Amino acid sequence: MATAYLFPGQGSQSVGMGKEHFTNNDVFAEYVTKANNILGFDIQQIMFEGPVEKLKQTEFTQPAIYLHSVALFKMLEAEPDMVAGHSLGEFSALVACNAVEFEEALKIVRRRGQLMQKAGEENPGTMAAIIGMSDEAVEEACAVATKEVGTEVIAANYNCPGQLVISGDKVAVKKAVDLLKEEGCRLAKMLPVSGAFHSSLMQPAYDGLKEGLEQLNISKPECPIYSNYTGKATTEPEEIRSNILNQLLNPVLWTQTLENMHKNSADTFIEVGPGKVLQGLVKRTLDDVTIDGNE
Repeated sequence: MATAYLFPGQGSQSVGMGKEHFTNNDVFAEYVTKANNILGFDIQQIMFEGPVEKLKQTEFTQPAIYLHSVALFKMLEAEPDMVAGHSLGEFSALVACNAVEFEEALKIVRRRGQLMQKAGEENPGTMAAIIGMSDEAVEEACAVATKEVGTEVIAANYNCPGQLVISGDKVAVKKAVDLLKEEGCRLAKMLPVSGAFHSSLMQPAYDGLKEGLEQLNISKPECPIYSNYTGKATTEPEEIRSNILNQLLNPVLWTQTLENMHKNSADTFIEVGPGKVLQGLVKRTLDDVTIDGNE
């Protein structure tokens, strides 16, 4: 059997994240200091002291979560059999399987956060959490809303069975939410986000990140990495490059990722990074597996 390491994405941040590890572990502290020097601003201060409003800004959230996850993984000296990361977490997973260097990925993550925040300002959109409906029902509601309103809303995060996030134009998202409430979904809640992530409204971020990703040095990973874009494993550097770019405009296939990892012998799932979001998603997706975490 095999152990899968999972890395969280945006939304798992909290003020104080990593502070205790920084104080008690030299490896963790080394990575935080290194990141401060590379980024040119005090990411340590934002992570440890906030304010929360600043930590919640996409351009700071993404490097903070990435740094916390990678520093913690390096501290653990783990040897995963397979890895995956949720959205932003895919970059942490790439470092964990030695496909990319910490420093290079940090620069890309910083740029990604800036571009996604800017795209959200240029193409205002939103997201909503949908709980208690099948994938097919959510997809159908999004299709109907898109047709009726004339702007896009799509299923953007397949988090676990019965829990999806939709993303797109604000009017279209609101219409889909109304339709799903009429159909009896348990919860349909607008999310406080700065943009319509994983939808076509992120096109400016895709265009801005493309050149940087083309220049990113990607090596053959030491273990399979499962892609958000396909939900499947790969060890091919050019496929990895394509997948992490396409991820910006397309749904995060997390349910499919977990199911495929399990089919490929993973029976232990360990989340590495702030929070316990992914542990909960594993629990709601798979039976008869061991779930653990390090935060």
